[in-house]
Amino acid sequence: MDKPSYDILKNKTYLYLTEFFSGMAIMAVELGASRLLAPYFSSSQIVWTIIIATIMIAMAAGNVYGGRSADRRPDPDILYRRLLIAAVWIAAIPVLGKYVILLISGALIITVSHNLLVIAAFAACMIIFVFPCFLLGTVTPSLVKYTVDSLEESGTTVGMLGAFNTIGSIIGTFLPTFVTIPAVGTAVTFLLFSGVLLILALVYFISCRRKKLACIVCSILFIICAVTGNASHFAFWENDLVYEGESIYNYLQVRENDRQVILSTNVLFGVQSVLQKQDQLTGMYYDYAMAAPVMAAANRMDARQSSMPVSGEPLKVLVLGMGSGTYDHQCRAYFRNLSIEGVEIDKNITALAHSYFDLPEDAKVATYDGRAFLAAVDSKYDVILVDAYQDITIPFQMSSVEFFSMVREHLTQNGVMAVNMNMRSDADDGINAWLCDTIASVFPHVQTIDVTGNTNRILFASMQRLDRASYQQALEEISTRDAVKAARLKAFLKQIPEKTSRYEGGGRILTDDRAPVELLGMRAIDQIIEEELAVYKDLYHKEGLEGVLDSIL
Repeated sequence: MDKPSYDILKNKTYLYLTEFFSGMAIMAVELGASRLLAPYFSSSQIVWTIIIATIMIAMAAGNVYGGRSADRRPDPDILYRRLLIAAVWIAAIPVLGKYVILLISGALIITVSHNLLVIAAFAACMIIFVFPCFLLGTVTPSLVKYTVDSLEESGTTVGMLGAFNTIGSIIGTFLPTFVTIPAVGTAVTFLLFSGVLLILALVYFISCRRKKLACIVCSILFIICAVTGNASHFAFWENDLVYEGESIYNYLQVRENDRQVILSTNVLFGVQSVLQKQDQLTGMYYDYAMAAPVMAAANRMDARQSSMPVSGEPLKVLVLGMGSGTYDHQCRAYFRNLSIEGVEIDKNITALAHSYFDLPEDAKVATYDGRAFLAAVDSKYDVILVDAYQDITIPFQMSSVEFFSMVREHLTQNGVMAVNMNMRSDADDGINAWLCDTIASVFPHVQTIDVTGNTNRILFASMQRLDRASYQQALEEISTRDAVKAARLKAFLKQIPEKTSRYEGGGRILTDDRAPVELLGMRAIDQIIEEELAVYKDLYHKEGLEGVLDSIL
């Protein structure tokens, strides 16, 4: 069969442009996929692996199918019709994607016992992203068929197509990350790049005066998606959202009720920071971590054999993972004489802290990675709080023996490190066991305490054994703004030494070379989910889906 002849394709420029923008779109979809899934499944290496794998599967299948299809019917109409369909599908992702994710998660919660997040993320990727990526995978082999006129020029032509695809992919990698997602969000990013594909197909069909009805229908569907795609929240069931947005690093959500203002960087799991409106203890791990300044003061008293309470010489506190400043706010409210610095990699979170969480404008917050900050400064601190979780996993570079050695070097002789481990796990090979063993290889004295009412565990580490008598003395001499606060805080912190458990280190050491924290963290989360949802699974087996829905609603 002879190749159809169309004026727009005669000099092949339009075919190269098609390759360029298709390469750009596929990378934009991949990056958009990570942001669409992150609020529900995190943005860990495991989730990225699932995204990359499913998209590569789709592209490979598209390559094979596209090549065979082009051999059978070398008609450019077929290729640009696929681009029309891919454009509409991608545009619909912001409209329907979150509902698909929740439906999948809901179905799996009552049917799957292990690896829920991994399976749910994989299923979501397969349903949402495989089909449009499969269609885009047909572009390159189809264009090879349309552009290669002779074997003598085949190498040059295929090389040019590859170059245009690669350059488009590079631009499609940088634009969403540094421009469109921070500026206009994930939903609009999907719409922008799907709009490019739509325009490519429309220009082709309009110039050839073909497929008018298909063009009109796809344009209408795209407009509907553009109007509705950004109309609802990721957490569309929440009624108390005061802010929802995105940064280079995170999906950001601020909720407010009569008692609290809450920051979350994902929808389904966790509270990252909180502001208590009644100026009281949070009931969360921050309260337990406030024992660290008292421990440091007690260690200082032991070292000097003299009274050196928190109200005396200032204690320097560093918070790695400042968030919206909950720990800073609580320490300022209860301890009168602390010097607090914070490190927060996401400047948008710091901006929210000033706007919604009463973080003072003069608060010292460095926009930096926590480990990079330690490498760049020579200061020593009496307390270092490591609270640098990213979504629901800890960054591997802040979990290794090399990192905790850096923390030790930045502590004073009597200093205390406190670490928030936000996934309580008692498994012998669980993430907490690995973290505790790693820390115990650096610090001779390690203690842990479980936070009542949630899954957090706080670890305290120092070079000096805590003397409980000195701790109680330091606690009694705390200076606060009023007697009621002092009594409330002392009553709570008084129980900390009795409830902590001394940890004896083992041989499970995380290093910069080997720190599988994403896998360990996912196992811990899977265990937590299984325990929390056991009642619903039991109800499902007894009364079916109707019984589960009745209990929820």
